[in-house]
Amino acid sequence: METQDQKSTSAKRGCRRLFKRSILFLILILVAIFCFLYFGKYDEGTRAGTVVRVSKKGVIFKTYEGQLNLQTFGAVKGSSPFMETFEFSVERKNDQIVKELESSSLTGERVNLRYYKRYMVFPWRGKTKYFIIAVERVEGMK
Repeated sequence: METQDQKSTSAKRGCRRLFKRSILFLILILVAIFCFLYFGKYDEGTRAGTVVRVSKKGVIFKTYEGQLNLQTFGAVKGSSPFMETFEFSVERKNDQIVKELESSSLTGERVNLRYYKRYMVFPWRGKTKYFIIAVERVEGMK
């Protein structure tokens, strides 16, 4: 027959085990949510225009940021010049894309930028949710 002390010790062990499993489950859920937000992409597309700016920004985390002039020429009623721009980031590993963007920015030629949009902004990745994955130069247009 179990004594009162043995019942109490057994209940405490069960409580600790449940608490540890709950904490582990919570950590796994948080890791899964972080991975989804960090690696997930929910939009892919193309924007066309001329590259206005490409720069390396940041105090602690240096990221490549840029701006594309969409050249709608006031087609959108009541739009301002700031609404006619597309802000984007380029991930650090894509040095070739940065070179192409800088080159097209200096020549003023029209480009098509292929991009994807992530769920969240992380400071070490970029200042926007939009990341350029390809630069297509439009032949014969400036």
